[in-house]
Amino acid sequence: MTVHIGAKEGDVAPTVLMPGDPRRAEWAAENFLDNPRVINNVRGMTGLTGTWKGNPVTIHGSGMGMPSLSIYANELIRDYGAKTLIRIGSCGGMQEAVKVRDIVIAMTCSSMGTPSKGTFKELNFAPCANFDLLMSAMSAAKKRDIGVHVGGIYSSDTFYDERPDLNEQLTRHGVLGVEMEAAELYTVAARYGARALAVLTVSDHLQTGEALPSEERERSFGDMVEIALEAAFA
Repeated sequence: MTVHIGAKEGDVAPTVLMPGDPRRAEWAAENFLDNPRVINNVRGMTGLTGTWKGNPVTIHGSGMGMPSLSIYANELIRDYGAKTLIRIGSCGGMQEAVKVRDIVIAMTCSSMGTPSKGTFKELNFAPCANFDLLMSAMSAAKKRDIGVHVGGIYSSDTFYDERPDLNEQLTRHGVLGVEMEAAELYTVAARYGARALAVLTVSDHLQTGEALPSEERERSFGDMVEIALEAAFA
């Protein structure tokens, strides 16, 4: 048991999927895991553990933003022995070729800064995905009739962004999409020698203004969860 996770020893599986929304964690566990049980609900941040094709899996909310994600990633790895952490969440598309409902698999993450920035002082650390997970996710995604994009993303500190100049430069330099957690996940995993990946559904688009209707989100997010699970156990 830690300050933020009330799970007992052995409750957390070595493989953890991390959506931002704890209710999405519940939805994913109920729809994709066998016999899921709640192992944490401290501060309403739900975590559940079950099995997928006989493999133990925990699905645990991370909260919104890198500071919140950092708390849970640190404790899951350091105190509960998690070895593979995969963010499953949404992102905003930034390239014309990236469409709403597509899947983005994040190879690298740019950011203005993360909660780990003070560790590196003057160094600009480059967070990147685990290569084996990345390749496995690509393979799993290509089996589906969906658009798949692999490359760099931007992890933002803000949801209500007022930097159109920055978005313009990120788009100019080929960044696929924007979200709020993956850069810190990759950094924390690197610190502890764990594997990390972000598999994201494009829920809206910064260039076109298109957004995925709420009634269609769960169906699209299902592909993301399945890709993450297949990648984890490839």
